[in-house]
Amino acid sequence: MTMLDIDRTIARDLFCCKEDLSMALPLICDFIYDIGPKLPKEIFDNPQPGVWVAKTAVIAQNACINAPCIIDENSEIRHCAFIRGSAIIGKNCVVGNSTEIKNSVLFDGVQVPHFNYVGDSILGYKAHFGAGVITANVRSDKAPVRFGFRKLGAIVGDYAEIGSNSVLCPGSIIGRESIVYPLSMVRGTVPNNSIYKSKDNVVRRNY
Repeated sequence: MTMLDIDRTIARDLFCCKEDLSMALPLICDFIYDIGPKLPKEIFDNPQPGVWVAKTAVIAQNACINAPCIIDENSEIRHCAFIRGSAIIGKNCVVGNSTEIKNSVLFDGVQVPHFNYVGDSILGYKAHFGAGVITANVRSDKAPVRFGFRKLGAIVGDYAEIGSNSVLCPGSIIGRESIVYPLSMVRGTVPNNSIYKSKDNVVRRNY
């Protein structure tokens, strides 16, 4: 079972043929500028240079959206959200109050609704962050995370649930349908279909 269904994002072509999904992160900016002008004008507006927003998306007046950015259909960008650029927001997503997104791809159905930071990260289909969850993207010693990346957040699989006030350390990988308990600090990899209670207590989910 793979972590991400790449058919659940407008950025499908960004992930094709990538042995490691994180290799797509440095390409987000150019990818947006490439496909943005080709998006159907009956579906997307182009309210400012480098920004394409679906006509069905709901954008709060005090949200800040910097280029380059694509916001797909039926998504909601709420009060005081801050999209710093190089961001692709999928269909039916929620980017909420005081949430910051930077150089990241949110697949369709992702919810980051309260005080979240998502930097240099990939969030899979219907992944959900509780309030205060952050993806830390720089090591404290400033050493490269992996593949020579100085900044690398998290890759979060489809349907994953990250509990409130958790920190995903640089380079973390959270498997598909996995659950991370609130107040966790996650380092490394959580396998698919797992429950992360602590670093020494990771168990398989029972359905």
